Amino acid sequence: MAIYDNIKNIFKAKKLQTKEAPIVHYNSLGSDYTKKISYDELATDGYQENAIVNRCINEIANNASRVKINLFRGDQEIDNHPILDLIYNPSPTMSQVEFFQAAFSYLLISGNNYMLSVSGDRSPPTELYNLRPDRINIRTGNRSMPLAYDYVIGGSVIDSYDVDQATGGSKIKHIKLFNPLDDYYGMSPIQACSVDIDQHNLANKHNVNLLQNGARPSGAVIFKPKDETGGHVQLTDVQRSQLVNDINHRFSGTGNAGKPMLLEGDFDWKEMGLSPKDMDFIQLKNMSAKDIALVFGVPSQLIGIPDAQTYSNFAEAKLALYNETIIPLLDRFQGDLNEWLVPMFGTDLELRYDIDSIPAMAEQRKRVFESVVAGVTQGILTRNEAREQLGYETIEGGDSLLVPSNLMPLNIATEETDDNVSENIPVEEEVEEETLEPEIVIEEDSYGVIDEIIKAVSDINTTPTDGMVTEAKKGIEWRKEFNRGGTRIGATRASQIVAKENLSPSTVKRMFSFFSRHEVDKQAQGFRPGEKNYPSNGRIAWALWGGDAGFSWSKKVAGQIDRETEKYYEAEIEEKQISAAVKKGLTKKVEDHNEKHGDKAGKRVTLRMLSAVFRRGVGAYNTNPGSVRPGVTSSDQWAYARVNAFLFAVRTGKFRGGKFDLDLLPSGHPLATWELKK
Repeated sequence: MAIYDNIKNIFKAKKLQTKEAPIVHYNSLGSDYTKKISYDELATDGYQENAIVNRCINEIANNASRVKINLFRGDQEIDNHPILDLIYNPSPTMSQVEFFQAAFSYLLISGNNYMLSVSGDRSPPTELYNLRPDRINIRTGNRSMPLAYDYVIGGSVIDSYDVDQATGGSKIKHIKLFNPLDDYYGMSPIQACSVDIDQHNLANKHNVNLLQNGARPSGAVIFKPKDETGGHVQLTDVQRSQLVNDINHRFSGTGNAGKPMLLEGDFDWKEMGLSPKDMDFIQLKNMSAKDIALVFGVPSQLIGIPDAQTYSNFAEAKLALYNETIIPLLDRFQGDLNEWLVPMFGTDLELRYDIDSIPAMAEQRKRVFESVVAGVTQGILTRNEAREQLGYETIEGGDSLLVPSNLMPLNIATEETDDNVSENIPVEEEVEEETLEPEIVIEEDSYGVIDEIIKAVSDINTTPTDGMVTEAKKGIEWRKEFNRGGTRIGATRASQIVAKENLSPSTVKRMFSFFSRHEVDKQAQGFRPGEKNYPSNGRIAWALWGGDAGFSWSKKVAGQIDRETEKYYEAEIEEKQISAAVKKGLTKKVEDHNEKHGDKAGKRVTLRMLSAVFRRGVGAYNTNPGSVRPGVTSSDQWAYARVNAFLFAVRTGKFRGGKFDLDLLPSGHPLATWELKK
């Protein structure tokens, strides 16, 4: 790979036939450029010597290699299978992450990756290897399909792997990027941005050379002697070589910066400066870096390019990296593995990358989740349609649309008539948009996706306070006395408050929404005692919903519900990232704990809580080894210790050591830090 030769043709003499003296010392930028072809050139000048290329490839390969791979038979996930063992441990010397990191890196550097499967006679493969792309020679024939892959070292064929001309099968899987000019070899992204790489490398070399020269531009030594007749005299080769060596040793380099130059005889020095515009190599580097990142599909701000704020924040840039670059690459590898590797183990299996387990995708998944749930609550999607979009199995009775007013099946809602409404109670001019909860018993899990959230907040105390009861009673009395104020919905809510029913989370959210919208009614005439038309319709409606006490209470509880729901979203993703064995062990701990303590307020735990604690324990073991006690030999052991400490704190309200995971404690626990202040 030919990079522009920096500062070449030093002190190259040129015979001039003019009257001016010849210049014998001149530093100039070269202009030679050769298209990059060989793997060595791509790997050296591109990956090894260019920081931007290196960072782009590592950003893609490191993140892509850590995405979990699952195995399915139809829609059923399989936890234990020989192909998973092979994926998780490809070879005795390489882990899953190392294997796929190398595979992605080879592909991005050279445009080609070659996977080799190793197996016994007539048995599925037991090992996988990545072969260096420069050591593979594709042997071709008259057909477009290769005849064989030759493994070549030092010009000698070490091994050869034939290609079945009927099926295209081989022990080697060739994964390549599209190349418009080659039928057999892929094209590297480095080739597409080779000029930008040259520019970036050249700018770096120029700056280094400039610093070595004392951060000063070069100049010219003018030799202008004359002979006895007055004619110009040229230096001999020996004289010119001596002059160059003397200048280099005595006056070049940072150690000689600023030293005066002593020239004897007929020598003169002419400074050759550069304009600020000519020296703006930083801008040149940044422009080249942006183009390189563009080719690789990596947002510029992820690799530290100044003024490259294409996205509003780091998280958005990370999300774009996954959506636009990593996920398409994973899709490509997933298809190739299912076409090449999986048939060796069976015809009804399929490998799938678990995109939902990617932490950077959590916010996007949350938005999708909320959008789908909104589609159900607005009567656009059925519960089963929503579950299918979110990757859940369908449920019986989940094909009915729900009415937005009360989330009950449409056929049940239509049975309600105007006979249920009292003709003696007029409707207010400003109609309350809140609706009643369904007056039907819902079997466990019948709500599917929606009910999962309801379960997550089930430990939150939703019993109305005494202050709310007092206000609700007052609203009921006023409504009977004046035959106005409020609606049927408000009257029903007052009855629920007076009876101190445990209100559903959705009702609490509606109450907070009502108070937030109608708080402005407190400024109207007749809301306060002594004013004309007291109590106003707005004051009566306000009382029916629990008054000021109901407002503050609903605000607090709604905040708790939102926080618990967010924990559900986060934990849902975290739970998918732990192994089946760990999940089984944590499930047993949840069951044992809840059997003894789950009926007590603030002490019921969930699998998602313990999964989150476990993952934090693994992270602490890996990132802060100094905190790990002697005798602990694995991350799982340390993580289980953290889970046990968490359960002890839930039971007793105390910690044996440092306080951790307070934000994961159950609602109502005295040590929970996430609960909103009154």
